[in-house]
Amino acid sequence: MNTLITLATLQTTKPPNLWAFGVASAVGLSAIALVVLYLVRRYFQNARSAHKVEEPQAPRTQNPSAFMAASMQGVIQKLRDQEKELERLHRIEKERAEHTERLSEEVTRNMPAGLLVVNATGIISSANPAAEQALGIHGLGFRRYSESLGESSELTRLITECLAEGRIFRREQVEHAAPSGERRRLGVTISPIRKGNEKINGALCLLSDLTELAALQQQMQLKENLAALGELSAGIAHEFKNALATISGYAQMIRAEELAGEASDYADRILEQTRNITHVVTEFLKYARPLDIASEPVPLEAVVERVVSDVTEAKPGVRLRSDGVFGSVPGDEGLLRQALLNLVRNAAEACADAASGGQVLLRGELVRTEDAGLQRIAILDNGPGIEEAALGKLFRPFYTTKADGTGLGLAVVQKIIVQHGGHVEARNRPEGGAAFMVTLPLCGSAPEAVELKQKSIET
Repeated sequence: MNTLITLATLQTTKPPNLWAFGVASAVGLSAIALVVLYLVRRYFQNARSAHKVEEPQAPRTQNPSAFMAASMQGVIQKLRDQEKELERLHRIEKERAEHTERLSEEVTRNMPAGLLVVNATGIISSANPAAEQALGIHGLGFRRYSESLGESSELTRLITECLAEGRIFRREQVEHAAPSGERRRLGVTISPIRKGNEKINGALCLLSDLTELAALQQQMQLKENLAALGELSAGIAHEFKNALATISGYAQMIRAEELAGEASDYADRILEQTRNITHVVTEFLKYARPLDIASEPVPLEAVVERVVSDVTEAKPGVRLRSDGVFGSVPGDEGLLRQALLNLVRNAAEACADAASGGQVLLRGELVRTEDAGLQRIAILDNGPGIEEAALGKLFRPFYTTKADGTGLGLAVVQKIIVQHGGHVEARNRPEGGAAFMVTLPLCGSAPEAVELKQKSIET
């Protein structure tokens, strides 16, 4: 009975709902998983915050557009900061470059040595004031070097070889003719400009004006030569004069006898030649023997006026005049007058046949330097000028361009001027004619040209 009741009960009872149970289990497990993920996420967020305190917290948002906008704003800000830093660095570099360029220009402009930079096309790209002064040419920049310096000049030849072959010239000495006609002695160092081992991009030329040093060397050498020559020539000249006196005496005795025909003519010729030789020996002694120079102040204005007056009387067809300033120089008035008289007479003779009439000008100028004062006297004429081949030989003893000259006049002039502590030079004038430049120390200035020790000429 019980068994039947149980079976009846089992048959009448409904089976359990398995689908509802599965759903409830799944919801519970999902909730547990979410809680675990939430806890894990919080854990990692806390750990990341602890290790990256310095970095700004990224915007926590669930909106992707806002997150991307915030990220782009951060990138743009970083780019702006970098741009400002680059601008600052660029400004610093630009200021540094400008400062370096200004310093380079100042150094080049104030260099005591001349600097020429010639590019590969032969154009002078840079020239400092010292170079223009040494060459006697202004406005050298952006001109062709061969035209500025002269097609046939030594300096042009050296620069051409440097540009063509890359040759280096160290401490060369060249003669340069300035546009004013003045001849200068220059020391030059020339080297090519290259970039690595590439072709030549130009030439760098350093210049030094050695004219004054060369003149001092020449004067010192001349003084030594004159001293040795004076000792040697004194005895020889004495013997010459004795022999000439004997020959002249015999010739006069022959002439005194009333001889007919060729004998009388021979006696006259002997007397004439002995007088000529005696004159040459006398002039040579003036040149060779040491001069006894006084140290009295000599007012040059009075000396110049007397020289102009004397030559005007001798050459009335030539117009002579003087202008400028003439000071006082220490020395011997008679010797200085002799030197100026010789130079002015030569100038008057050179321009006597000028088509427009001979003109000679004596121009005086006072030059003040740091150490001393100088008197410059220029003797200018409008004659035919001096041949180039003769310019370097004018002051040599026994060199003359005159048919009846002894070749000792200018040599004696040079000796007198040098013994007074000065120097004399000759040049051609650009407008035609010749110019003789005499420089003497003024009173109160030491005659350094004679007393200075010999210096080596270097670039």
